[in-house]
Amino acid sequence: MEMTDPHRFLGLQDGGRCIRLLEEGEVWVQGKKVPLRKNEKGIYEYISEVPLQPKDYTIKHAGGLVAHDPYAFPPTFLKEDEELFAQGKHLLIDEVMGGRLCIHEGVEGVKFAVWAPCAKGVFLIGDFNDWECDRNPMRRMGSSGVWELFVPGLQEGERYKFAVETLEGIIKKKADPYSYQGEMRPNTASVVTRIDHHIWGDQKWMETRKKGLEGPLNIYEVHLGAWKKRGREFMGYREMAPLLIEYVKKMGYTHVEFMPVMGHPFDESWGYQVTGYYAISRRYGTVEDFQFLVDQLHQQEIGVILDWVPGHFPTDEHSIARFDGTFLYEHEDPRQGFHPEWNTHIFNFGRYEVENFLLGSALFYLDKMHVDGLRVDAVSSMVYLDFGRKEGEWVPNAKGGNENLEAAAFLKRLNETVKERFPSALMIAEESHAYPGVTDPERLGFDLRWDLGWMNDTLKYFQTPHAHRGEVHDLLVHEMTYFYDEKHLLPLSHDEVVHEKKSLLSKMPGNEWEKFANLRLLLSLMVCHPGKKLLFMGGEIGQWHEWNSREELHWDVLAMPYHHQLQYCVSQLNAFYREHPALFTDDFSKKGFEWVDYSDRTHNVFSYLRRGGEETLLCIHHFSPEELSHYLIPFKKCGAVQEIFSTDSKEFGGCGIMNPEITIENQGIRLTLPPLSTLILTV
Repeated sequence: MEMTDPHRFLGLQDGGRCIRLLEEGEVWVQGKKVPLRKNEKGIYEYISEVPLQPKDYTIKHAGGLVAHDPYAFPPTFLKEDEELFAQGKHLLIDEVMGGRLCIHEGVEGVKFAVWAPCAKGVFLIGDFNDWECDRNPMRRMGSSGVWELFVPGLQEGERYKFAVETLEGIIKKKADPYSYQGEMRPNTASVVTRIDHHIWGDQKWMETRKKGLEGPLNIYEVHLGAWKKRGREFMGYREMAPLLIEYVKKMGYTHVEFMPVMGHPFDESWGYQVTGYYAISRRYGTVEDFQFLVDQLHQQEIGVILDWVPGHFPTDEHSIARFDGTFLYEHEDPRQGFHPEWNTHIFNFGRYEVENFLLGSALFYLDKMHVDGLRVDAVSSMVYLDFGRKEGEWVPNAKGGNENLEAAAFLKRLNETVKERFPSALMIAEESHAYPGVTDPERLGFDLRWDLGWMNDTLKYFQTPHAHRGEVHDLLVHEMTYFYDEKHLLPLSHDEVVHEKKSLLSKMPGNEWEKFANLRLLLSLMVCHPGKKLLFMGGEIGQWHEWNSREELHWDVLAMPYHHQLQYCVSQLNAFYREHPALFTDDFSKKGFEWVDYSDRTHNVFSYLRRGGEETLLCIHHFSPEELSHYLIPFKKCGAVQEIFSTDSKEFGGCGIMNPEITIENQGIRLTLPPLSTLILTV
């Protein structure tokens, strides 16, 4: 029996005079139970003397639900939806795909829609039909490849999956790619969920927020499962909200960036192997709980950025991998569709429906979750066909090059669409291979690019023993030769404190005091340097051990003076940063930065000016562990000079060497440079 159009022979037939069911069941017509007979085709039917309407009768499902007949109603997925989806242009695709509560033809229920163009048939399974694969076939909508079914009477909380029959007759039980919520792992069913329960209180924030490119942007990167825990259990979104808000405000960050909160089955993936691109992770609570967290952060003027992973997805059987038995979301050629390093599938960016799926996911979080921006993960793996591949393992593009033209076109369209729909939202690229034009509106069009070159060079410099830093002096100079090619964000992220790379503090050379002084110097260098800022949790307290996602941060170290003093130093640095326009107003203009001197390889001293608005600051970094008295900075343009910040302050754990008076000479200014320190002066 053909199952592409079950409504053609089930439900109300013959002008409303015949009710047909696929299996024997119970039917009530206008409140009265009526008998069924089995016809010659094996279909159970009731013949009425008068024409009936869909709301005139109810049926009893195998799971006990009594409701109106799913096969008596017209489609909920409209022709307009089909056309927009096929063109990759449905900007509200999450509202028409998946399992969504609705009122259809005056009847409450859930509408289901799923894309499986090469399936022989698709069946809806769930608690309401005892998870039997042959009880609720779905209707194929024309040539769109979308299958649809409206089930009256289903309510929020209903668990379900799609049983997809491949052309070979194999049944694949798949979670809903567009589900708003999944079960708690290890279970994998989708859950019918409303996302409009929460009453938002962040209207002022949403109406007045700005990108922050001309203002201070200082991000605290957080893994929600390991920032703080409740014993060995995860802390929930709601429980975490007041604690995180208090801490972020105390520390002076402008934004938090959450590592992926989308549905993912494996804790150890940190969220980067996503199976639910429209689903909030159930580990920490419900969709409404997550909205509460975002809302509360906004009401305290803290922005929220999410990590988003459109480059690849895992091979889990319940996920979108080989969804209808074919290479649907992924590229068919493994040289383009499988990531050899991560053992994950790569999206087919040249397929309109896949593009729409990803675009819709991004817009969903910006719109319905009120997030302020997305950090797009692993952009290099998307735009380079030879990423992670040896010679002969990749396919050149039509021009003979290694650029993934389809992925680049998708990212450009993504950023253009976001700018049009949400002009104040931030789009940030993690791009590691110097792809040209990441923040160029005519190329990829991101707002910011992670400056991984700065991160690599800077950490290499800091890990060099003090006596040999002169040999790697140029690492801190080279950065400014390319910095203005893009709009950069300086990241000290989770990637730098895992996989035996050591924590930031443990990377530093020297004795204990010198390690803390070096870390204060590193974090102050980041604040002074042009570019926006990001620090991963734990760096601000000087955690000794590298990050472990299975345990919370080692907050107990704050009982020790050096750690507490470091944390206080970071909070004061962050406050200083927000108060001084010279450090953020002209981050992406050459007028905002000017070298004073970077020639002293012997003492490892660098000095430069930061300008912004009416303010000019002189930043001096001393990377050697000895005190330098009467040191000459060759800055000759100042009429008055005053030291206004020093990482060597005693309250930060330093020596307390200060410069209450600075000598001005014809050749420049003379002052004392504390060991391993940053000084900031007004000039």
